[in-house]
Amino acid sequence: MHIKQLVLASLSAVLLAGCSPTYNWRDYTSAEGAFKVLFPAKPATHTRGIDLGGIKVDMTMTAAEVEGTTFAVGTAVAPDAALAQATLPAMRQALLRNIGASDAAETNGAAPAGATLDVDAVGKGNSGPVRLVGRFVAKGTRVYQVIVVGTPGAMPPEHTEQFLSSFKPQ
Repeated sequence: MHIKQLVLASLSAVLLAGCSPTYNWRDYTSAEGAFKVLFPAKPATHTRGIDLGGIKVDMTMTAAEVEGTTFAVGTAVAPDAALAQATLPAMRQALLRNIGASDAAETNGAAPAGATLDVDAVGKGNSGPVRLVGRFVAKGTRVYQVIVVGTPGAMPPEHTEQFLSSFKPQ
């Protein structure tokens, strides 16, 4: 009787160990408190200088990758709120250029105050087709890009939506 229970307990432990979730969602608050979001894995952060439509800023990217799909939030501070809003189309266009895609809803000039710009485009990456789904937001002087990038068809829509909808600027 004890051997049967031991075998069942061992088998249960092995089965449970194999059930670790691929998407291990976790709450994340940026170090400077600029945003909160749910990441599907442990994120990494790095900062570098970029040019957003003629405005030089330091952008901090926080990203996690699961099964070849990258979930990322980029944030930067513009000199003033009007410039922050004006950078949104430049951010979107820069990412579209990176994948060689064009945007059917191309915008010239600044986005209207309080506007959120979205993108859903397919382009070409180093290893084939790539899909970019994202949202660009300005709040005060801070700008955000919230994006999911991966192989078309390999980006579960429910995970993409969960990530994008969980984003909260602070």
